[in-house]
Amino acid sequence: MSAIPAPAQSTPAFDRSPPAPSMLAGTLAIMKRELGGYFLTPVAYVFIVIFLFVTGVFTFQLGGFFEAGQANLRSFFTFHPWLYLFLVPAVSMRLWSEERKTGTIELLLTLPVSLGAAVIGKFLAAWAFTAIALVLTFPIWVTVNYLGKPDNGVIVAGYLGSLLMAGGFLAIGSAISAVTRNQVIAFVITVVVCFAFLLSGFPPVMGFLSGWAPQPILDAVASFSFLTRFDSISRGVIDLRDIIYFVSLIATFLFATVVIVDAKKAG
Repeated sequence: MSAIPAPAQSTPAFDRSPPAPSMLAGTLAIMKRELGGYFLTPVAYVFIVIFLFVTGVFTFQLGGFFEAGQANLRSFFTFHPWLYLFLVPAVSMRLWSEERKTGTIELLLTLPVSLGAAVIGKFLAAWAFTAIALVLTFPIWVTVNYLGKPDNGVIVAGYLGSLLMAGGFLAIGSAISAVTRNQVIAFVITVVVCFAFLLSGFPPVMGFLSGWAPQPILDAVASFSFLTRFDSISRGVIDLRDIIYFVSLIATFLFATVVIVDAKKAG
């Protein structure tokens, strides 16, 4: 009687699925996807046109660029915090609110990228879009060089400070956008929070607190002021503490965005 052959042992097949992309690759993929999406609709072009138009009005009409008779861009950079106060929340309000409202957040989170890469990628796309709008203001830089001999190092510092401040506003807006499905609510709350950061070092605010708050609290509140730090950078004084402040603020609010999206992704 012949022996019954033992069943052949199946050898495990090699996993031919593509490896998950790295954090950097995933971030760049999301950034490219989101940045391209901005220019698929007229909203991006409308934003850029409004930004350039309002910047020109503020610089030449309210700032008195020609009347000042000085070869610098102080009148240009002075109004950037107030421009960003309303224009940047208009960009950030759709980062996560729209994803949650349309239900595409589930599709986004099923992509082979980590949640952190998705958050950073969407933020970098919005930041790059804002940077494009800022770069398109270069004719005023050309104008001031044609009319005089400005300190271009100070102008470069002003652009750097403006970009960092826009990044801070966007990071705040990203976290708030992740909280609600309603873009209008996200816009309003972001404006209020950013306004608080702008005015935290203003004399009226400090005067109100100085009557009852101890000095350490006063120093802490003053240190959060966007206006104070941006004004310092736009004057050409690049203090490492100001750079660290903006980078830390961006990192903090992006981390908050990750936590909020992770908590609400099922909602």
